[in-house]
Parts: sequence; C-alpha cells; structure tokens
Amino acid sequence: MRSSSFLPRRGAGPARPRRAFAAAALCAIALLPACSVLPEAAPLDVYVLPVSTGAPGASANMSPGNSIASPAATSTPAGGAPSASAAARALPWSLRVVRPAAGVHLAGQRIVVMPEGNRVSVYQGAGWSDPAPALLRDRLLEAFRADGRVGALSSDERQLHADFELDSDLRAFQSEYRGGRPEAVLRLDARLVHTASRRIVASRTFEQRQPTADPAVPAVVQAFGAAADRLSAEVVEWTVREAAAVR
Repeated sequence: MRSSSFLPRRGAGPARPRRAFAAAALCAIALLPACSVLPEAAPLDVYVLPVSTGAPGASANMSPGNSIASPAATSTPAGGAPSASAAARALPWSLRVVRPAAGVHLAGQRIVVMPEGNRVSVYQGAGWSDPAPALLRDRLLEAFRADGRVGALSSDERQLHADFELDSDLRAFQSEYRGGRPEAVLRLDARLVHTASRRIVASRTFEQRQPTADPAVPAVVQAFGAAADRLSAEVVEWTVREAAAVR
C-alpha cells in the first residue's frame, strides 16, 4: 500500500524569506537618489563663438559665470547685412549647408586644447554654447547671408530641396601651443555636392590659425572667432566660384 507523504516540497521553505529580501533591496535602491553624497559637477563658463573684433557689428560675445551672451549680440554676422548690390546679384541656385562631421573629441561642447604633441585635453571649467560642428555650420550660414549672393539658403536642420549641398568634415577645432603660446586652429575638409546627381563637383581643405599672446580662455575664444571668420569667408568665395562653373 502506497503511503501518503506530508513532508514539505523541496525548496518550498525558503521562498518567502527570499521574496522579503528582494522587496527590501528594491526599497533600498529606490531611496539611493535621496541620500546621494556624490559631488555636483563643477559649473562651466559658457562661450559663444565670437565675431572677430575687426568686423562690423562685432562684439565680445563672451559671458563667464554659467551664462550666455544675448542673441542680439550674436545675430549680426561678420560683415553685417547683405548690401543692396549683393542682393541685386543674387545667384539663381540654392544651397544647403550641412553640419560638419567630426570625431569624438571635436563633437562635443568642451573647448579642446593640445598643450603638447598629440595629447588632447580640454580647458577646465569652460565650454562652448553648442557643439563645435554646429557653431561652425552656423558661422558659415552667417557668412553666406552677409555675402548676399546666395539668396536661397538653408541648413540640414530643415530638409528643404537645394541645388547644391555644402558637406564637410571638421578635422581641427582646437587650441594648439607653439613656442609656449596658444593658437586657435580650424581645419575643414569641404565638399560641394550637386544634389540631383549626388556628384561631388569640388572639394578642398581649408585651414586657419590665429595665435594669441594671452593663454586665458577669453583670449583663446576670441582667437577662435577670428579664425572662424576668415575660414568662412574663404569657403563662401570657393563655393560661389565652383557652383558657378557647374551651372
């Protein structure tokens, strides 16, 4: 005759304590943010890319202490608004300016510095108002608007149809030390693309260097602005010339 067994099933006993332990652990995890003792991030002085001081309508456009210069100070591009003569000779094609592609160390908002050799660092407690590729794209747009010859202008933020596209790779957007003094270095590999055929009609590398005797961050930022203005002016002239040759 088969006897009935009233012994508890194997593993049945500890189940309730395990569930209680898991519940307690979840409660402890939920309370962690309330009692965190991690130090807060150091505040940043945020800088916009300034217009060079020699350009009409230029201003310092720098604001330390976790604030950004007002939009009114940065909306006027180097060279000001397009003149009536420039508007009258507007070219019969449209252009889309694309945000440059960039490597990891240039794609963020920290101000990059190479103090020696190939060592890459950043200025402590300082950063750009936007990622470096976006700053340069916007400066290029400002330069085209100020020039006035390309009337139909757009950016990659709005996927509008355009006859040409200015594509590029940002190879350098950093401060480098030479002879113990910093200089802002900007290097851009640009490509002019005919959008209908997706054909690269022209390509060129642009580079600008602007030294400064003052190693302080505000002076270095001003050097970035001067280099960006000169590079943008070169890109405008090159784009207009190469597109005209295609048309």
